[in-house]
Amino acid sequence: MQPAPYQRVAAEIRRRIAVGVWLPGDQLPSQAALATDLHVSIAEARRGMALLRKAGELEGRPRTRLFVAHPPAVRTLLDPDRDWPYRGGDGATGSCRADTDLAQRLRVPVGTRLRWRRDECLDPDSRPSHLVTTWWRGARAQTWTRCDAEAQLHQLTADEAEHLGLPQGVPAWLIQRTRLAASGNPVETADMVLPADRWRVRLR
Repeated sequence: MQPAPYQRVAAEIRRRIAVGVWLPGDQLPSQAALATDLHVSIAEARRGMALLRKAGELEGRPRTRLFVAHPPAVRTLLDPDRDWPYRGGDGATGSCRADTDLAQRLRVPVGTRLRWRRDECLDPDSRPSHLVTTWWRGARAQTWTRCDAEAQLHQLTADEAEHLGLPQGVPAWLIQRTRLAASGNPVETADMVLPADRWRVRLR
């Protein structure tokens, strides 16, 4: 049985990567250019590229050009309270009402108005490393005395996957980090989302 057109697209991309036509970090041609080059429809080119993205061989956001994936550099998270030493990517801020989970973590009534901030943390080579979304009430505290953190396994949501340039459902670590004042009251809480193929977690 002959392979389907999208499978031929994936196989040819793999072959070109293997022989060095495209190296890690190189941007692939557009779907339209690949479709013309490989004599398939744009839909088949898109499907073949999506197959390789799901396998982790390509990376990037689906609605933009894709890149040949680098072998993942595995880091170890020991202290979730440390600031990220490299630059950040896209960020966003806003306000929301505390749901049951956030209310419990911040020890505020359900429905309390909170501020939030999402930070996209980048590796030294400007590739997405992880996401941090933080919530707090009132003015954001500049000091705290300790940090509590819990880790659990997690699957990337569609929004998280979009920001990390990975497929939805990829395994990740979810670190729930809460910073506390000297009184023991929480001053902010955060969700840190770290792709499992790039991170080991060893909380102290």
